[in-house]
Amino acid sequence: MRAFVKWGVAALAAMTAGLGAGAAPAAEPVKIGAFLSVTGPASFLGEPEKKTLEMYVGRLNKEGGVEGRKIELVIYDDAGAPDKAATFAKRLIQNDGVDLIIGGTTTGTSMAAIKVIEPAAVPFISLAGGIDIVEPVKKWVFKTPHTDRMAAEKVFADMKKRGITKVAMISEDAGFGKSGHDQSLKVAPLYGIEIVADEVYSPKDPDVTAQLTKIKNTPGVQAVFNFGFGQGPAIVTKNFKQIGMSVPFYQSHGVASKKYIELSGDASEGVRLPAAGLVVAEQLPATDPQKPVVTAFKKDYETAFKSEVSTFAGHAYDGLQMALAAIKRAGSTDKAKVRDEIEKTSGYVGTGGLVSMSPTDHMGLSHAAFHMVEIRKGDWLLSD
Repeated sequence: MRAFVKWGVAALAAMTAGLGAGAAPAAEPVKIGAFLSVTGPASFLGEPEKKTLEMYVGRLNKEGGVEGRKIELVIYDDAGAPDKAATFAKRLIQNDGVDLIIGGTTTGTSMAAIKVIEPAAVPFISLAGGIDIVEPVKKWVFKTPHTDRMAAEKVFADMKKRGITKVAMISEDAGFGKSGHDQSLKVAPLYGIEIVADEVYSPKDPDVTAQLTKIKNTPGVQAVFNFGFGQGPAIVTKNFKQIGMSVPFYQSHGVASKKYIELSGDASEGVRLPAAGLVVAEQLPATDPQKPVVTAFKKDYETAFKSEVSTFAGHAYDGLQMALAAIKRAGSTDKAKVRDEIEKTSGYVGTGGLVSMSPTDHMGLSHAAFHMVEIRKGDWLLSD
């Protein structure tokens, strides 16, 4: 079996239309590349991202493409492996000749690929949460999701409001989990939060009862905060309930998918986390500028795929929309011009929030883009 999966939305009609006698040559397609974790431990993030890109590129091509140019989409599955992500990023640039790259489902795969993409001077919009992706600012790198630091700040602000001051951390020991852990330790004191226990686990661990038992036996713990994504947080959630812990339990935005609730089962009841407005689209007030955007996207996705939308699908939607808007404003796929226009993104209302980027901010989201939600009876409840 080949070590990668490649899907293309080919602009065949556009490229062959000019083959008839006297016909004008067809315009070159806009080439968009992506490397996503469609399989592997981050598949419930990467698979909806892939579906979203394919759905909207297909729709746009039926409508004539971008400025009369069809879109050619090339996607590789890195299975969550950073080394594969770097290899595929190189392939997209050198072999496929893409104009722009959208992808990097995880922080680890994004950071590995940046080492290839940044020197090659190709615009890159990451779909991962780690703050290191955009801080310090890298000329050619942007991202759509809220950062791990923002998630920690939102959680600690909620804890402070509820009178919680002594917190136990448990987090994955690599990538997104490690970055979120480190950012949590940095910002906790700003909210009067003391980290009284600090445990880690591997994303592949089948059980974290030992770490949670240490936390349970730590005097004074008022809440537990887990930072991770994929199946790991679901295992933590189940073990949390199994050992009879009853303090408030918080997760990060890395689990803002119904898949997490399905994997955790009844143990997820009462879990609180920060998430984009997409997961509570119908619960947003009518005056919220995001409401028409997230409700329309939710309807599109769920109609097409017969499954509930996740914030990760929304990250891909926002990345594609901002990329294509930048290409339109640039009037070409000249990489430097497109990069400049992405950086000038202002007032974009997406599934993740209101985005306004700048030379010093390559994400463009504020804390207002995050909502606190709580899991109740297998669904999300807006809990701001």
